Amino acid sequence: MKPGHSLIRHYLQFKDFRAEEYAYLFDRAAIIKQRFKNYEKYTPLSDRTLAMIFEKASTRTRVSFEAGMYQMGGSVVHLTTGDSQLGRAEPVEDSARVISRMVDLVMIRTYEQAKLDAFAAHSRVPVINGLTNEFHPCQILADIFTYIEHRGSIEGKTVAWVGDGNNMANTWLQAAEVLGFKVHVSTPTGYEVDPHLAGIDDRRCYQTFRNPMDACRDADLVTTDVWTSMGFEAENETRKKAFADWCVDAEMMAAAKPGALFMHCLPAHRGEEVAADVIDGPQSVVWDEAENRMHVQKALMEYLLLGRIG
Repeated sequence: MKPGHSLIRHYLQFKDFRAEEYAYLFDRAAIIKQRFKNYEKYTPLSDRTLAMIFEKASTRTRVSFEAGMYQMGGSVVHLTTGDSQLGRAEPVEDSARVISRMVDLVMIRTYEQAKLDAFAAHSRVPVINGLTNEFHPCQILADIFTYIEHRGSIEGKTVAWVGDGNNMANTWLQAAEVLGFKVHVSTPTGYEVDPHLAGIDDRRCYQTFRNPMDACRDADLVTTDVWTSMGFEAENETRKKAFADWCVDAEMMAAAKPGALFMHCLPAHRGEEVAADVIDGPQSVVWDEAENRMHVQKALMEYLLLGRIG
């Protein structure tokens, strides 16, 4: 018997959870990761099924969710655009009603946030945002967990966002508001973050800088993303010109605090949004960050399906 609609928690944006819930999730992720490293079997989701719906291609999202669910003892149904066609073969609301009667959890990676929201509104089970044009909460969940592993609490710290005012930038702003840190944003003209779209109430959680070097000054973490996100490939050459000065290089990292970390959600294009000596350098934690997608998502799935443990 599936739970009633009123009992369901979805994870559609970063601001869907409170700070104390994130504190719990980060603690659980650390425990779950340690068990994984020690080859300790932990299968709390042994009778649960995750449906993964991909309208956008994926490497890290698919591997992290699929491997994570199997490791937790569950099973996975993998649907691509050809299998599901959300909102095309049938209304997205109908797809939600059908799929959610057969599985325990749904992860969707799609284009418009509105499509994800519509699915969740008609789902009988929790829905997770695996990425939309507007938000990428699971990635920021992993990024902040990675920061905590390396440097401790992110509260009161400064994160420099250099590049496109995209779904990652929007989610960093939400995270800053929820968890009490600040984001320095530097984007080329025409690619700014829209605070209304980002869905934040307190605009003091971020500051914009015309010069990316100024954004990086005294930052605890410097992070970026590809200049051309999925769905915007037609703009690639235009974007390359516009973003030419927004490559995170050694000079930008030198402007940040001496112990600053570098992050990138991947895939990365060395020589475009980041210099090779930065992403492959000693301040880069991109591989830990990528791995941690799986660990935080395991904690997230456990929380959505079982609530708090212990």
